[in-house]
Amino acid sequence: MEHTHELEILYKDEHFVAVNKPAGLLVHRSPIDKREKKFALQMVRNQIGQRVYPVHRLDRPTSGVLLFALSPEIAKETAQLFQNGQILKKYIAVVRGYIPEQGTVDHPVKEIKDRYIKRRARLKNDPHIKTYPAVTDFKRLAKIELPFAVDKYPTTRYSLAELIPKTGRRHQLRRHMKHLSHPIIGDTRYGKDVHNKFFVNRFNCKGLLLAAVEMNFTHPETGSDVLITATPDRALTLILKQFNWNI
Repeated sequence: MEHTHELEILYKDEHFVAVNKPAGLLVHRSPIDKREKKFALQMVRNQIGQRVYPVHRLDRPTSGVLLFALSPEIAKETAQLFQNGQILKKYIAVVRGYIPEQGTVDHPVKEIKDRYIKRRARLKNDPHIKTYPAVTDFKRLAKIELPFAVDKYPTTRYSLAELIPKTGRRHQLRRHMKHLSHPIIGDTRYGKDVHNKFFVNRFNCKGLLLAAVEMNFTHPETGSDVLITATPDRALTLILKQFNWNI
């Protein structure tokens, strides 16, 4: 995917810069896609003319608030805040079915190895694959029933969910929604193909409908409250409009 434009800067001070990462953009160079030439890290560095240091990750297909530190010391401190759950991250997602009004998913997840690691180490029952505790709070913000037989029912239902990860495991939200049987629309790895195709064909909506819309934390240097918000990317915004979902 081409990302030639400058990224939207959501927040900047002498210690941090936060941008609104478009869906499809990698955060930094990765063995996942060796052919990729553009990365958020490099783009932000060129845009502000100084080195930036990643403190957390957003999956490639996920859009939204992406925070970088402007020094290795702050990066280390902030990564620790993420690890300790002291940084609140809020996501929104379009999921299949009517998700319960609110609840918590407390379901451990297996570590994901990148593709370049030997296949043996990726086998499900491999003793080297670790399992980590993972917790996500969720809330239903809106729901809709459409008069289309997408799966085995004459109508089909979707919800807009607010997701707050309490731990930071890889693909956590996507895996937890699958575990609840409310997979995120557009998720080619954990989702349901029939619903993903319906959104492409009916709404011309491609991509994962998951966006990091808010980040809130106490600034490690100034002690002030930092609240960073991002507008959902185009695909998600179009669906919100089509479904008359106001957030």
